[in-house]
Order: sequence, then structure tokens, then C-alpha cells
Amino acid sequence: MIERYSRPEMRAIWTEENKFKAWLEVEILACEAWSKLGVIPAEDVEKLRANATFNVERIYEIEQETRHDVVAFTRAVSETLSGDEKKWVHYGLTSTDVVDTALSYLLLQANDILEKDIVEFIDILTEQARKYKDTVCMGRTHGVHAEPTTFGLKLALWREEMNRNLARFRNAKAEVAFGKISGAVGTYANIDPFVEAYVCEKLGLQAAPISTQTLQRDRHAEYMATLALIATSLDKFATEIRGLQKSEMREVEEPFAKGQKGSSAMPHKRNPIGCENISGLSRVIRGHMLSAYENVPLWHERDISHSSVERVILPDATMLLNYMLRRFMNIVKNLQVFPENMKRNMDRTFGLIYSQQVLLKLIDKGLSREKAYDTVQPRAMQAWEEQRSFRDIISADETVKELLTKEELDDCFDYRYHLKHVDTIFQRLGL
Repeated sequence: MIERYSRPEMRAIWTEENKFKAWLEVEILACEAWSKLGVIPAEDVEKLRANATFNVERIYEIEQETRHDVVAFTRAVSETLSGDEKKWVHYGLTSTDVVDTALSYLLLQANDILEKDIVEFIDILTEQARKYKDTVCMGRTHGVHAEPTTFGLKLALWREEMNRNLARFRNAKAEVAFGKISGAVGTYANIDPFVEAYVCEKLGLQAAPISTQTLQRDRHAEYMATLALIATSLDKFATEIRGLQKSEMREVEEPFAKGQKGSSAMPHKRNPIGCENISGLSRVIRGHMLSAYENVPLWHERDISHSSVERVILPDATMLLNYMLRRFMNIVKNLQVFPENMKRNMDRTFGLIYSQQVLLKLIDKGLSREKAYDTVQPRAMQAWEEQRSFRDIISADETVKELLTKEELDDCFDYRYHLKHVDTIFQRLGL
């Protein structure tokens, strides 16, 4: 992932240096396990732990000859050792024992960061939802004015979606926290199952109950689908902010820093570039999800068609989501909200947003639903086409005058009616 869309903490996990450190840790832990089984002398393991190291450039140099990165790695490590201990490097292991288990270990580190990000984002949404719980605004369906809601309800909806995302993420995190050290085809022919159990426990992983030469990639497909869904939620939230920031609405604006410029040509511009950035990057992660699904059907007990893909999509997706969560957290935390604009926008449709209340009042007075609907709809259309007050037009209708008092009609045009259960919804959400 390019540096522009990654953060140092997450980027450090996916460096070549850190990858090879993870590989070396798997190798040494495997030797420790063999030592406990009486196969490798304890003093040799101590020497390995104390002296085994590597040089990334030397690994690359050897790989030019071997055309095999794990062989290059093990030979580079062996070059740093001087005694009999070097013969135990990679003892009983196959490449994917090391690579897959180390990858899970790296994902464990990345997932700890992502989980903290999600939890922090939920906390910000909680605070903002409470702050704007009673801030009335226009609810829209199909992009058209529907009925009043509150901006706090929008934020509470996002919070609940992120709670579901957190549950999904924790499950996906657990499903990729598995290692495997079961040999060339998963039969433990040249490796004792104890070695697998020992290494995985030391790394904070579970041992896969069964494997081939690889961990099965349905785990990673589910994981990538979860990251893509979280990114898609952020896209959804960002799209809402983008819509509400349109000049003709201006109900909210993402933060605009001092000295920031919106356009190279138009000095007046304040564009929702942060939210647009979130929407764009979500497309990248959704694309990576498809690649992860393509990685599931491997040939027989293993091929490496998945390997090149994962070298791209797993670092990229975790770095991108970390970046997206942190950036969107800042947008939501510092979002500018304009309650007066929200109320003003509610009036732009001449009171049509209260048409359902008039309809229901007429039904309560004894009209059939069809008769009530056919009474209200023509007056609503007239108000819209003539750009006139719906209240004035409907109050002059003979049927309405006959059935509804002025006070009853006043009740129909009170936006507070639509907010009477906001507290109930917040209570259900634990807010």
C-alpha cells in the first residue's frame, strides 16, 4: 500500500523485516518444541535463540539463485550460525508451515489495531448520537423529503451497524488466528503434532484441527469479506455526509482546516474530500474481497496461486481499513452540524412532509383509507406544483373543513409528533 493511505503503526507490521522476524520466530519455536521431545539438544536451541538472525538484502540475493523465498530465508539464517545448531533450522518443516503460521501471527497483530479502531469509532458515534439526539432534520427516501427524523437517529443507526461489524470482526479475527505445522500434505509424517500445538500456543494462535499443506483459504475469504463489509459501512456513512453537504442543503460539513484549499480554480469550494476518499478506498477493499474468494479453490493439497494475491491484498486491506477508520473517526468527531439549515430544509417542500398525518386524521374521523388518500393527494400535488403552503390548501378543502378542527389540523403540522419515540429507540440501543 502506498504511504499516502497507510499509517506507521500498521505499516510496520507488513514490512519485509517484520515478516522475516515472524518466520524466524516460528522456526525457533519449532526447534524448542523438538527439544522438549528430546530430538534437538537444548544447548543447540539456546544457540539458535541467541544467534539466529538474517539480513533482508542477503535473503533477496540468495533468492535470485534459489527462486524460492523460504529456501533463501533458511539459508540466510544458517549463514549467521557457526555450529551444529544450524542443521536444525527448518527441521521437519515445509515452507507453508512457516509461511501460513507466521502470516496468522502478523494478522493477529494487525487485527489488534483494527479492533481498537472499531471500538474507538463506536465510542465517537455514541457521543455524537447523544449530542444530536433531538436535532430534528429531514428524513428522505429516494432522495425526496419523507418525514422528520433526527440527526442523532442517523448516528445511532451507524453506531448499531458498527456494533454488528465489531461482532463480525471479532469472529473473523478468531477464524484467521490459526496456525498449521502438519507437513507437506497435512499428515504430520515428518513432524510431531506436539510441535504444531507448542508453536501455535506460544504465538497466541490455535492449531488448525486439520489442514493440507496450507491453512484453508475459506478462513481468509471470510476475513476479507468482513473487512470489505466494514469498509462498505464507512462508504455508506460517508455517502450520507456527502449528500448532506451539498450547497443547496448544507446540513453538515466535514472539517475544513485553516489554510485548506478546496479547488485549484474556485476559491469558494469546500468539498467533502475526506468522505470521497473513504468511498473510493472502500472500492479497493471490496475488490480485494473478490480476490480472496478466488483463493479458496486450490489444487489438491496445495498450490501457490493464492500466495502472490495475499502478498498484496492482506497488507493492503488491513492498512487501508486502519487508515479509513482513523480518517473517518476524525470526520465524525469534528463534523460541523447546522441545525437551523436542517429546519429550513424541512420547510422547502411547503409542509408536504405532514401529509401522512392529515391522511391518518381523516381515517380516524371515519373516512376509508382510499377516500382519505384521494382527498389528501390532489391537494399535496397542488401545493408542490404551485409552490404553495400545503397547510393553506388542505385547510380549504371542504371534506377537511367538515371533519377536522383547526386545533386538530395544527397537530398534523407539528414535527414533534414524529419524534415521540426517539427516547424509546435510544433506550433500546443502550444510549
